[in-house]
Amino acid sequence: MTARIAAVGDVHMDPDVLGRFRPALERLPDQADVLLLAGDLTRHGTPDEARCVAREFGGLPVPVIAVLGNHDYHGDRADEVVEVLTGAGITVLDGTSMVVDTGTARIGVAGLCGFGGGFAGRSVSEFGEPQTKAFAAYGREQADRLAAALQGVDSDVLVALTHYAPVPETLVGEPAEIFPFLGSSLLGAAVDGARADLALHGHAHAGSPEGRTPGGVPVRNVAHPVIDRAYAVFELAARIPERDPVRTPGV
Repeated sequence: MTARIAAVGDVHMDPDVLGRFRPALERLPDQADVLLLAGDLTRHGTPDEARCVAREFGGLPVPVIAVLGNHDYHGDRADEVVEVLTGAGITVLDGTSMVVDTGTARIGVAGLCGFGGGFAGRSVSEFGEPQTKAFAAYGREQADRLAAALQGVDSDVLVALTHYAPVPETLVGEPAEIFPFLGSSLLGAAVDGARADLALHGHAHAGSPEGRTPGGVPVRNVAHPVIDRAYAVFELAARIPERDPVRTPGV
C-alpha cells in the first residue's frame, strides 16, 4: 500500500509570481494523491496575496492542505488569509488534522506553523526576562499542539506538516546562528511521540533537503528554493517498520 504525497513550501505568492506553478500543478493527478503546502504562501501576509495563492493552488483535482508560515502572519491578518484560502477549497491546519482517503490508503496529515527555540543542547529555556520566557513558552505550546493533533489521527500513513523545522539537519546551509529561529527539537519530539511516517517543513531556503528525527522519522525540507521545482513527490509506504518508507521520484 503506497500513498503519493506532493509538497512544496515558501512559494511567496504575489501578482508577479502568478502562473509559475500552475502548469505543473495541472499534472498532479498523475503523480500524487494530495498536495501539502508548508507555509510562507504569501510574501507579506495580505489578503490580496492570499487571493494569488487561491488562484494558483485552488481548484486542483487533488486535495490541498496547508499550514501558514511566518510571512503569512506578518501582516497581522492571518484570519483573513485563512478565509481566502478556505474559500478556494484549501484546508488550512492549525493544530488540527485531516485524513484523505485515496481509495487505497488513508493519508493522515496533522500540522501547524510551529515555532523556533533551537535544538538539543542549544535551545532557549523558559528562564530570565519575560520576553525570553514568552518566546520559549510559545515554542513549547506549538509543539504540544502538534503532538495532540498527531495523536488524534486514525490513518494508514501519518504526515506531520509544519513551516518550522523539527530537526537541525535540514537547516544545514543556513547560518548556524539563526537555527533557533528556524526550528525546534520540541517539534521533532512531537513527531517521534506520534510515530509519524514523514515530517515535511519549509522556512529554510538555504537548508538541506533531508534529515531524520532522533526516533528515525524521515524529515524533508520542501521549501521551493531547496527542491527547485514546483513540488516534490514522496511515495510513502504504510507503517512498515525498520525501513525508510519514503522514496522521492523526480518531478
